[in-house]
Amino acid sequence: MLTGCHMNNQIDSLTYYAATKKYDLRFPMLTDDLDVDVVIIGGGFSGINTALELAEKGITNIAILEGRTLGYGGTGRNGGQIMTGIGHDLDRIKRHVGEKGLETIFKISNLGAGIIRDRVAKYDIKADLCRGYVYLAYNSRQDKTLQSWLPEFRAASPDEDIELYTGSEVKKAIGSDRYTSAIKHMGGGHVHSLNLLLGEAKAVSEYGVKIFENSQVLNVEYGSRVTVRTAMGSVRANKMLWACDSFLNGLEPTIYKKTINTYAFQLMTEALPDELIEKISPIRGAYSDISPVINYFRVTKENRLLFGSATQYLEYMPADLKVWNRKRMLDIYPYLKDVNIELAWGGPMACSVSLFPQIGSLQKHNNVFYVQGYSGFGVTPSHIICKILAEGMSEGSDRYSLLSSIPHLNVIGKDKFRNLLLSGGKTWHQVSGYWKGRR
Repeated sequence: MLTGCHMNNQIDSLTYYAATKKYDLRFPMLTDDLDVDVVIIGGGFSGINTALELAEKGITNIAILEGRTLGYGGTGRNGGQIMTGIGHDLDRIKRHVGEKGLETIFKISNLGAGIIRDRVAKYDIKADLCRGYVYLAYNSRQDKTLQSWLPEFRAASPDEDIELYTGSEVKKAIGSDRYTSAIKHMGGGHVHSLNLLLGEAKAVSEYGVKIFENSQVLNVEYGSRVTVRTAMGSVRANKMLWACDSFLNGLEPTIYKKTINTYAFQLMTEALPDELIEKISPIRGAYSDISPVINYFRVTKENRLLFGSATQYLEYMPADLKVWNRKRMLDIYPYLKDVNIELAWGGPMACSVSLFPQIGSLQKHNNVFYVQGYSGFGVTPSHIICKILAEGMSEGSDRYSLLSSIPHLNVIGKDKFRNLLLSGGKTWHQVSGYWKGRR
C-alpha cells in the first residue's frame, strides 16, 4: 500500500535502472529464526550503506530485511545526481544547532561525492560513475544566487574545477538557450544508482552480512533484545535500524508521523547519436536548476537523456508520465521534439518539515535507530548520513549527537490531507523562493 495516492502502476513499471542493471544478485527469503547484533529493515541506500559502514568497523553479524527487492524504493527510481549539500536550506536548522553546529554540518555536507568515489574504487563497483555537475539559473535573481554560491563551492572544494559561466559562456556547460548563468562543478557528477547499491550490497555480503529479499516485516517487538517477525521467520537483535524512508507505510507510528510522501517522475529517451549528446551536454554531466522544485537531468552511458521533475505547486498524479515530463524536457531542449521516450516512471519521496534528513533513536528504546526524510535528495546525502549513523550505532560521535539533536516535527493530518498539505507547502516554497533568489 502507498499511502495517500494510487501510484502502483508507475511504481511497478520498468525503470531505466532496472532495465540496465549489471548485477544479477538474488538474495533468499527469510525462512529461519536468527540471532544477530543488528537488524536493518530496508534494502535501499540507507540500509545497505549503514550495514557497510558497520561492517568496515568490524560489526558484521547483521541481518538486512527487504520487503521487495534491493533498490525497489527511491534508490532505484531517482536521478542519479551526485551533488553538494545534505538538505534543501541549512538556515532552516540553524536555530537548533547554532553557528558552530551549522559550520560542522556545512563541512559534512561536502563529503558525499568523495565517499561515493572512494567506495566505487575500493569495491570495484560497476556504476557508470561520471564527473561533472552543473547548477543552472534562468533569471537575474537566480544569477545572483549562483554568484554567491561560487566562493562557497570553491572554499569547500579547493582542488576541484569549478567555474561560473554567464551569457554566451553558458553553452560551454549545456546546450540550451533556457539559462542565463551556470556553475560547472567537476567535483559532482552522476551515477547509476541501482548498480551502485547492488555493488555495495555485494561488498557487504562478502563481509558476512546476511541479506534477505521478499521478506516483509509484519511485527516488531522492542526491548533489550528486539524481535522482528516476517511471514516465514524472525530475527532477534541487540540493535535495530528502520531504513524504509517513503516505504515505511505506518510500520513504526512514531517516525511515520514525521515525514510526508510526495512524488517525483522521470523519463528516459531512446539512445541518441554522439553529436546530439555532445550538444545536450558538452561535459556529459548532470544538471539541475536552483528553483524551489527542481528539474534535474543527465546523459547516461548509453547516450540517453534521463529527465526528472515533480509538480511545482499542486500535488497531483499526471495521467501520462511520458507526456508530462516530455513537456518539461522540451522547455529546455526544444530540438528534442522528435526524440522517442522509451520509459517513464515515478516514485515517492519522504519529506520532513525542515527538508533535512532525520536520524536518531526512539525515545523509549535507545537501541532502535531510524533514518528517513531525504526530501528528494537521497543519492549523495545518504552516503554521508549513514556514515554518521553508523558512528552513532557503534561507538558514538559528536557528529551523530549533533545531527540527531535536530527536532523532527510531526506532520499533522498527513494521511487525510496529504494532497492539501503538499500543495500548500509547495506553493509556499515557491513564494518564499522568490525572496531567496531561487525563482
